[in-house]
Amino acid sequence: MTLKIGIIGLPNVGKSTTFNALTRTQNAEVANYPFCTIEPNQAVVPVPDRRVHRLAELVGVDAAVPTTIEFLDIAGLVEGASRGEGLGNQFLAQIRSTDALLHVVRCFDDPNVVHVRAEPEPRLDIETIEVELALADLEQIEKKVAKLARQVKGDRELRPKLEAARAIRSHLESLEPFSSFPGRDHGEAAQLNRELQFLTGKPVIYGANLSEADLAVGNSYLETVEDLGRKRDIPVVRYSAALEEQLATLSDQESDEYLALAGVEVSGLDQIIQTSYQTLNLISFFTFNEREARAWTVEKGTRAPQAAGAIHTDFEKGFIKAEVIAYQEFEQLGGTAAAKEAGKLRLEGKDYVVQDGDVIYFRFNV
Repeated sequence: MTLKIGIIGLPNVGKSTTFNALTRTQNAEVANYPFCTIEPNQAVVPVPDRRVHRLAELVGVDAAVPTTIEFLDIAGLVEGASRGEGLGNQFLAQIRSTDALLHVVRCFDDPNVVHVRAEPEPRLDIETIEVELALADLEQIEKKVAKLARQVKGDRELRPKLEAARAIRSHLESLEPFSSFPGRDHGEAAQLNRELQFLTGKPVIYGANLSEADLAVGNSYLETVEDLGRKRDIPVVRYSAALEEQLATLSDQESDEYLALAGVEVSGLDQIIQTSYQTLNLISFFTFNEREARAWTVEKGTRAPQAAGAIHTDFEKGFIKAEVIAYQEFEQLGGTAAAKEAGKLRLEGKDYVVQDGDVIYFRFNV
């Protein structure tokens, strides 16, 4: 599975610079005026994971294939976007297919970069975006209620769905997110979410975009974002888009040195991906053959046959057993031969729950 993250925020908060840095390209034009991004920018990038590269070394293959993550950068939203203000609702529709939202919040002062207000106000900036997302969801559910009200006249079995839609509408009318709707994960509410892909039901990560000078020490803007994150149980990643853009042009060793000078240990890309995986309850497992070592992403709690299905549906259909060893153990032993000799390869059946870092060889019969 490819994780898809939508990057949202007000104009000129650093979204496109973040996109450029995260994808290590210059796919998104960066300009000092609102709405310089007029089409969604999409890029699929490898997930940094040293384990898959080390695994390739241990098994003696040239290719190391990481799992991937897709970033979708859309134009900056403004107050009234749900009513068509700015570039309007078209951009809200483009992020409905995402798995999570990276909400970039401006936490830096720069008189040379215009802002929608005289100066950044992180709390108000965040609330502006949240209101627009809720209003966009409200528009969706109002249309659904009207449609179901017509359909239920000929099909009374739709009445529970109509009642759920009306309850969700009432919830959104108070500008409360779908994520706080009681029973959102069950029954008709869950089905409506699958159909309409509520924006306010998606997991959110706050990306606090600081200046390079404030990255290590923080500032009052960051404190505001972190306080909101704690109250709403939303993870916060602090990073500097300007710094990340510099890192994109450097080698790995130079990047590590640059980060050390800035007083941080982990790049913004690594933090965002790690936080995304944690937020979405994802893990990685590894496979290898005579040509390559490869990483795969599945949800935590996935059983062996379904993990095999992530590789190919035939693997799941014909699943027999899985030979499993933890990556750390595999690395310590130094490879396949030593693992077999030490008797560390375990045979697991259909009920085995895959763990993060498992190195797996699937036995199947089609």
